[in-house]
Amino acid sequence: MAISLTSEQALALAPDTSVASAGQKLATGQSWQGLGRNERAAWGECKGSALYQVRVDLADLSSKCSCPSRKFPCKHAVGLLLLAAAERLPAGVPPAWVEEWLSRRTAASERKAKREAPGTQAPAPVDPEAQSRRAADRHERVRQGVEALSLWMEDLVRQGFAGLEAETAAWNTQAARLVDAQAPGLAAQVRQLAVLPGSSPHWPRTMLERLGRLALATEGWRKLEQLPPLLAADLRALVGIPLREEDVIARGERLTDRWVVIAQEVEDSERVRTQRTYLLGTTQGRTALLLQFAAGPGAHFTERFLPGTAFDAELVFWPSAAPQRAKLLERQGEVHPWTGALPSLTPEGLCQRFAQELSQQPFHEQTAALLGQVIPVLDAEGRVWLQDAAGKALRAGACDTWRLLALSGGHPLDVFVEWDGEETRPLSARVQERLYALGGTLQ
Repeated sequence: MAISLTSEQALALAPDTSVASAGQKLATGQSWQGLGRNERAAWGECKGSALYQVRVDLADLSSKCSCPSRKFPCKHAVGLLLLAAAERLPAGVPPAWVEEWLSRRTAASERKAKREAPGTQAPAPVDPEAQSRRAADRHERVRQGVEALSLWMEDLVRQGFAGLEAETAAWNTQAARLVDAQAPGLAAQVRQLAVLPGSSPHWPRTMLERLGRLALATEGWRKLEQLPPLLAADLRALVGIPLREEDVIARGERLTDRWVVIAQEVEDSERVRTQRTYLLGTTQGRTALLLQFAAGPGAHFTERFLPGTAFDAELVFWPSAAPQRAKLLERQGEVHPWTGALPSLTPEGLCQRFAQELSQQPFHEQTAALLGQVIPVLDAEGRVWLQDAAGKALRAGACDTWRLLALSGGHPLDVFVEWDGEETRPLSARVQERLYALGGTLQ
């Protein structure tokens, strides 16, 4: 009975290189006793300054160790996974401390499924009048913020862009006003505008395009009640009005498939750690973006998604005219490596899909897909393009360009990209059924 993961994938679970290195030293088996595994879990006791009990749930690669490490998974769990990947764990019956842990996880999973099942949630004690009043108050504050933003943009265009390269305070002031108006999404859009002046020779054109999108949003907000429900949901999300997860579960589109973890990025800011994970459905070709947030740099996320692996699951998508963000509802079966074919698009197909999505959701900024069998080529100006056999090419933006070129070696490969209508952002490449990161994430 072989574990479904490779050693490289087991090492990719380590939170940093020091844990990965320590885990490799523990993968000899000399420090272990009571090693074993079955279809559900792997376990063992590792001797260090004490005898630590280590277990891994193979359904989602969650682990627990009795050691005092604050890193997750710890070096003992990584070592156990490496032993399992090397098929050095004998089949057996889990001891009581493993059974107890698995039982608690199963019970917690059942409670979560019951809590999130439609129609089974306990009604929250809400005051409808107070709730309606709060919603009306917020709508009015957002309306005032949107009107002020619209006037500010008109002044900006009327006065021209000369001098904007030396301007910094106006952007921050306007963004702060939008935060006060409870429109943090629009505030983020204004902050993105602030970095444009002087960023490229063509920045005035880009500025005008971005201002045009913002103007579309402000005009849409004035007619919010007339918009189709899904488009109104997109506009609320753009403004920064969040949708509760229970509402997503109740209203969102559900889709069951075998999902491959096709790309992943982790970004640390001063207070928040964000993980963006893309899944690609193997039978329906849908792409889903899973977002996870944790408090502080280095914090671990509640769910693990290992690039290059696959699992059966039901997802629910955020209500949208062009759904992209999703939430994992229920994972079924074991995580395993994916070595089969994957649905892909040509560059032409990707452009057509983005145009289709824009026609449904004009606030849409980008789409993601796997480009099949494209060759990275350099033009005379040193820019990289992804070209298919028909000669259609899309420009590649920021990524690990030299790794992309080295992986290709002049031969076609599959590249998973984000596409914003002007250039792609390669996130991963697939060569001989192995997945490689291009954006600096763990792999």
